[in-house]
Amino acid sequence: MDLHLKNLFGRFQDQFGSGPGLGPGSGVCLMKVEGISPNVIHFIFRASASLYRSEPWKRLRPGHLFGVRVGKDSDWSGKRQPFQCVQFTGGDGGDIAIYMYRSTSYALKMTDDDSREMARVPNVEVLRVTYEVESLMLPCNKRMVKSLSLEVSGTDRFPVIDVARCITSGELQFRNPTLEELRLVFAVMKALSLVHPLLLQEEKQVKGLPRMIKFSPFIETVDVQWPPEMFKGHDFVAVTVSHPPGQSYEQEWNKTAVMTRDDDELELASGMTKGTEVGLRKCTTCDKAVHRDESVCCSHCRATIYCGSECEKRHWREMHRSVCNLYEAMMGREEELKMNIFSFSCYAENPCEWLESLGVHKKGMWRRQCSCYSQGPFGLLQDSSSDAESWGGLQDGDYPQDLPIQNLKERSRGMIFLSDWSDYYDVRCLPPSSPVSDILSYPLTLYHILTTLSTHSKNLLLKGKEVTVHYLGPERELDWIKAFAEIDHLLNGTGTVQIIMVGPEVPSDLSGTIATNNSRVKVSFVKGLYQEEVTYLTSPDIVVALNCDLDRYSSWSGAVEAVNNLRIPGFFTDKTEDACGNAKAVLRNAGLNISHPVAPNPFHSPVRTFAESSNLPCYNNGFILGVNT
Repeated sequence: MDLHLKNLFGRFQDQFGSGPGLGPGSGVCLMKVEGISPNVIHFIFRASASLYRSEPWKRLRPGHLFGVRVGKDSDWSGKRQPFQCVQFTGGDGGDIAIYMYRSTSYALKMTDDDSREMARVPNVEVLRVTYEVESLMLPCNKRMVKSLSLEVSGTDRFPVIDVARCITSGELQFRNPTLEELRLVFAVMKALSLVHPLLLQEEKQVKGLPRMIKFSPFIETVDVQWPPEMFKGHDFVAVTVSHPPGQSYEQEWNKTAVMTRDDDELELASGMTKGTEVGLRKCTTCDKAVHRDESVCCSHCRATIYCGSECEKRHWREMHRSVCNLYEAMMGREEELKMNIFSFSCYAENPCEWLESLGVHKKGMWRRQCSCYSQGPFGLLQDSSSDAESWGGLQDGDYPQDLPIQNLKERSRGMIFLSDWSDYYDVRCLPPSSPVSDILSYPLTLYHILTTLSTHSKNLLLKGKEVTVHYLGPERELDWIKAFAEIDHLLNGTGTVQIIMVGPEVPSDLSGTIATNNSRVKVSFVKGLYQEEVTYLTSPDIVVALNCDLDRYSSWSGAVEAVNNLRIPGFFTDKTEDACGNAKAVLRNAGLNISHPVAPNPFHSPVRTFAESSNLPCYNNGFILGVNT
């Protein structure tokens, strides 16, 4: 009988529809989510109740799509926020819910033209928060609500959170959300309850949709405080909500935004992230935070850091004994990697203090060299200020001006070949006290690759042709585009370079734009994962990824596969020799030919930094390797 009624109801829904939505909650239970705690569930239900009380469904329909950005993409596994577009369903019938999609395009595919019925698109996942009436909830959820005394939404509703996926047969499959997805849901619900009342209605309505209100373009950023069980590194996270998705911020931060302008300089308004506490490290074995003075390290290689002898012994048994001698050899490179040509301090255990000592803290391009602006999206600290201001107010002569190189000494006209920083400082007549090499490590490493390491690119440039570079995973470089003008001056009239920066950290405002520093070096930007965007890009001559951390992020696997399919040269850098060795293993396992072995990069930053769990020599772009060269 139950089966008969189920089939009958299913045919009824197919014939007449059920209003916006994919049907009631699937009955998954948050208690089954791996790593969940009762306190986390409490906070999620409170956020859900807060959103319900704000009554967004009175005005919002499925056709109203919202873009959401929670923190930075690097805060999420895979270096990309999993769901980025939100819609409200149930305002004009059907399930009262919010749906979250991985992209705006998926949301549009799932929303029919009349904005009333939801289309079932195969292989599209939807993260749903469905407000179910208590009497219709499954027993497992009823027991959870009762045993934890969870907050009700309205008078008789509770959120059921699941991830729905339509398969090719048209049926729906459901799964529990992950703990990370629940963190996202919490932040989005808290932010939406604050900002959706700020939407301003336009007088002119959408043609053909009399039930649907049209709102003025909107963007707002608010601070959301993480519950103690959810935050990772910072108590607050900046959540940006835009309607329609991708709406430009126009560089004006409102009073509720996480950032404010003070003397035309962006600075975190509240909860500003200070420099990492001096000497605070992390145990290699258990990840426990430990102060340098209280930590122990391997007595043989001195490379790995532990919170105590027990973790040291355990790590030795499980792994370290097999790599200890290798780490000892890596530690032996310390003197080789030091750059004694510079007179400024090249030791930056605390980046803020190091920048203060140079007089450039929180100024110009240096703002990306410490954590004080880590909450701000990459690419939004660019400005149109003068060269001196971009370089943090350094004195004339202490930075390379964006002008042709005048002093070529005995060098011939044409492309300038450099072997190390000494050559560059000589060409640019910079004093050894100038710290610009710390930032210029990125464009100069790229220039070194194009003119020295890659024979193919070098020959193209010498023939006066263009080299197209796919530059993968840019982050702080997005705020340093002015520094990449140096490549043009060093080419000195020989050839042209087109740099296409592709990655999830590219802000929507920049994606699809071109920054033309000059006629010979053009930088363009594309937001997204490389493996998803590569077919739409100009074919590359070379692929580059700097400070890439290939082994730490799962999203790199698809990019590496794409590089392998292209069969063109590629170069990768990382901060430590160990990380670069791990990158080599990732590339080799993907079938790429390691043709340029791991080696010190002559244009690595001269500033010694520190990895969390090791004492290995650590420099931005410290080591380099190449494939298919």
